[in-house]
Amino acid sequence: MSGKEGPIQIDVNAVLHEKLGKRASRVPAWLVRRIEKLIRQDGLNELLRHAWPRRGADFCEAVLGRLDVRLDVVHPERLPAGRRIVIASNHPLGGIDGMALIRYFASVYGDDLHFVVNDMLRAVEPLNDVFLPINKHGAQSREAIAAIDAAFAGDAPVLVFPAGLCSRRRGGRVEDLEWHKMFVAKARQYHRDIVPVHFIGRNSPRFYRFASLRERLGIKLNIEMTLLPSEIFRGAGSTYRLVCGQPIPWQSLGADARSEAARIRKIVNDL
Repeated sequence: MSGKEGPIQIDVNAVLHEKLGKRASRVPAWLVRRIEKLIRQDGLNELLRHAWPRRGADFCEAVLGRLDVRLDVVHPERLPAGRRIVIASNHPLGGIDGMALIRYFASVYGDDLHFVVNDMLRAVEPLNDVFLPINKHGAQSREAIAAIDAAFAGDAPVLVFPAGLCSRRRGGRVEDLEWHKMFVAKARQYHRDIVPVHFIGRNSPRFYRFASLRERLGIKLNIEMTLLPSEIFRGAGSTYRLVCGQPIPWQSLGADARSEAARIRKIVNDL
């Protein structure tokens, strides 16, 4: 990505030269064009230009407005007035759902909020003020651990997708993968109630077929993520639904964080 004096722009060719150096010249031009088309480079860059120089929730507002994406919120009266909460959501889409949650909860609680995300999303620079990046595939740095603890110890709401990755099809049903326990442990440690919310939506059949094929072939790298930009544009003009659940008091959380994460995942699925 580039954009020191203007909007960040995605440039596949530049990324290849940065990562591969002189070897980038060996990558066929047709393959570069194919990658650009696959990740919807032109469309993403148009969105980034439209949203610039907005940041945080304002950036999300601009992008979702350009895409004409709306959110219908069910039972907003269940949301507590206090801001020291953990908002735990399923993760059906992999793009629009995150931006819609940032936009909505900023409208409820103010722009000062945090979102625990995969550290790969640090590339989305306009959201770096919101994101708390964690390494999903290795050890956490001291800086990342300290930033997460500081966020949970503070007064701003914390958003989490406990599954980490977006939903996949399992046994004919589209649902989240196993939820990680970190958000439960931190809620107990820092005395934060958990607000379960269910974001209703799904990606295209192509996305789930590609993910299933990748798994059958034994490929560990989640290469289906390259399809997520297309899924963002597929959602243009859509109205999604967010169902808010009853807050779960931190005092009621059991000592087994893994079991509690599974229990709260079921609560979300049943909303």
